[in-house]
Amino acid sequence: MPFYTRGDVRIRYEEVGSGFPLLLTPGGGLNSAVEKWPEQVFNAMEEFKDDFRCITMDQRNASGGESSGPVQLDDPWGALADDQLGLMDHLGIREFLFMGYCIGGPFALKLIERAPDRVSAAVLCQPVGHAPKTPDAMYDSGRDLWGPELCARRPDVTMETVEQYLHNLYRIQPDFMYSVSREFARSCQTPMLVMPDDTPSHSYEAAMDLVELAPKAQATEYPWKESADIKARTIDQVRDFLKAHQPAQIAG
Repeated sequence: MPFYTRGDVRIRYEEVGSGFPLLLTPGGGLNSAVEKWPEQVFNAMEEFKDDFRCITMDQRNASGGESSGPVQLDDPWGALADDQLGLMDHLGIREFLFMGYCIGGPFALKLIERAPDRVSAAVLCQPVGHAPKTPDAMYDSGRDLWGPELCARRPDVTMETVEQYLHNLYRIQPDFMYSVSREFARSCQTPMLVMPDDTPSHSYEAAMDLVELAPKAQATEYPWKESADIKARTIDQVRDFLKAHQPAQIAG
């Protein structure tokens, strides 16, 4: 797979298909990496490669991936968005669609906040967010899984740094989608399609709050993944949504 570098950040990426660019990030929390696609509820890289130029990447410091960079304590969500925007810059892509699974929900919102003129529309599949019954699910997962694995690979990183990083990701804005405020959601004019889930990390409450708050957000039916027929219909809905929001000169 190819890489791009920006300062002390090195990002591995992959692309397949042709058409309008669609940046895709699989789930797995901070271990979001290309190798996670076969584990997803459906593999969007395979599903949409005949419709779009599908691009995916290893997030920086994901276990099992080959991307690396500093553990950015100051504005960690912004640093991850900069990696994603930097990849698009490297590929010469100005405007693109985005679909993120799991932690890709906060990725989507931070990308839109940082570069609203570049993200044509976003799909949030099983997005993570604050769940009242399990408020520290993402923090605990990072501390128990991602953090020790990273420290084992990177002697320069300590668990103290990991815990501060996780705090800044998940506890600074703890009551919603982590990466942006409710106020931002109310002002967001980017079209979004939310595919809710309901697990300790994939907060149904936060997903539906986003749909209610954001003026151009809509939700798929729920539940959507247990029935093969409903799942297939929902995937078609995603495809139609993405096609509807690509620029007119590309559409069709």
